[in-house]
Amino acid sequence: MASISPELASTVAAIVDGGSLESAARSLSITPSAVSQRLKTLEQQIGRVLVVRGRPATATPSGEAVVRMARQVALLEHETLLGLGLDDAEARASVPLAVNADSLATWFLAPLARLSAAHDIDFDVHRDDQNFTARLLESGEVMAAVTSEATPVTGCTVTPLGVLSYEAVATPVFAQRWFPDGVSADALRRAPFVDFDRRDALQGDWLASQGVDADSVPRHYVPASHDFAMAVTLGLGWGMLPGSQLTSAQASGAVVSLGGDPTRVPLYWQQWNLRSSLLDAVAAEVADEAARVLGS
Repeated sequence: MASISPELASTVAAIVDGGSLESAARSLSITPSAVSQRLKTLEQQIGRVLVVRGRPATATPSGEAVVRMARQVALLEHETLLGLGLDDAEARASVPLAVNADSLATWFLAPLARLSAAHDIDFDVHRDDQNFTARLLESGEVMAAVTSEATPVTGCTVTPLGVLSYEAVATPVFAQRWFPDGVSADALRRAPFVDFDRRDALQGDWLASQGVDADSVPRHYVPASHDFAMAVTLGLGWGMLPGSQLTSAQASGAVVSLGGDPTRVPLYWQQWNLRSSLLDAVAAEVADEAARVLGS
């Protein structure tokens, strides 16, 4: 029966994390040839190619499974040594997480700050669209994720967090220029809007609800949540603002609503199905913050 050495698995993870054999060698304090030999040994043992040797080096689907195992073993080893009182006082756990940009900009950092104050923990935050963060769980890149996926990824648990609501808004000057007679389908076909990136469907879905095909509407791309909100409040175009960004912009009079129903995005917390006190602590803190700031 085949088995996977944790040392060899951690070498694969180091290659994927660093993007090259050379980077893995530096992080493991061994030579690149030793890294290459470890990778070759494990690939021969299980009969699978684990790493595509490009720039950067990336994991194959089989390699992703090995990386996931390496991270799980490292987390469990860290907690076991702590429980036995044998862990180095300087040792810190590294917890990679995935989160959508708007949650990161509006509510997600506060629970991480509280956790960092209470635990020796380093967060490696990966930002992606809420529709794609679950993919980072599948690949083993992260241990937990804020996602819009209600169906658990294989080997993960899922917990509802709440709903992030968005409204279509624009500055009063922008609205007066482009919608002098009110927000209509014809006016929306001419008025430029702000998109986060080419995978962002929020603005397009809202336009569709107004009977407008987004493909023919002028737009600006601003791929950072804070900068996106600033672009809208400066009048670059109209856009969908969420949570605290929306309430603060409306309260200051910087934007006005364009009407239509709010877009509600349910969010979920997915994490590896491990008996891990550290992951459970992260989940509890995130859930508490979500309950405070998100709608239901």
